[in-house]
Amino acid sequence: MDGDFRTTFVREPTALKHHPALVLNADYRPLSYYPLSLWPWQEAVKAAFMDRVTILAEYDQVVRSPTTVIRIPSVVVLKEFVKPQKRVAFTRFNLFLRDEFSCQYCGAKGELTFDHVVPRARGGITSWENVVAACSPCNLRKGSKTLRQSGLSLRRPPRQPTAEEMRNVGRRFPPNYLHESWLDFLYWDQELDA
Repeated sequence: MDGDFRTTFVREPTALKHHPALVLNADYRPLSYYPLSLWPWQEAVKAAFMDRVTILAEYDQVVRSPTTVIRIPSVVVLKEFVKPQKRVAFTRFNLFLRDEFSCQYCGAKGELTFDHVVPRARGGITSWENVVAACSPCNLRKGSKTLRQSGLSLRRPPRQPTAEEMRNVGRRFPPNYLHESWLDFLYWDQELDA
């Protein structure tokens, strides 16, 4: 039996990497929606042994030590509440998320870059209020011109989002993989349709 286990482990050393644990805050909400708050299974097991989390759901797979067999956690909840950040960092990813991964000039999705509404060549600064997601054709068309000169218009004016707005936008972009045990803990705080 040990030989079979070792052989399987050697052939598939990354097999256990594919069992992330959904991490919930003490109020049973995910720490973040986008990206979804996930820990590698090793971190979830470690946190459980250190009594920092409670395991709410488990995968069917187990890990073994010489003295213990434990099912891999699929959902854990923190025992102490972590205060959510109020400030949203100005990053390329957050900018694209704010703009819902679409060009703010034509609405195209896909390969995006960012554009300064007031061009830097004309004194525009790199800030939430002056930068938008743009597709390459629109970005090239606008160049260092003003909106009026380029003939383009914004779908909505750029502004700094709140953390709550970013969480709500993030909920609309679930990751490619959602384990069935996570579904009971995602989106439970959204308003129900009447």
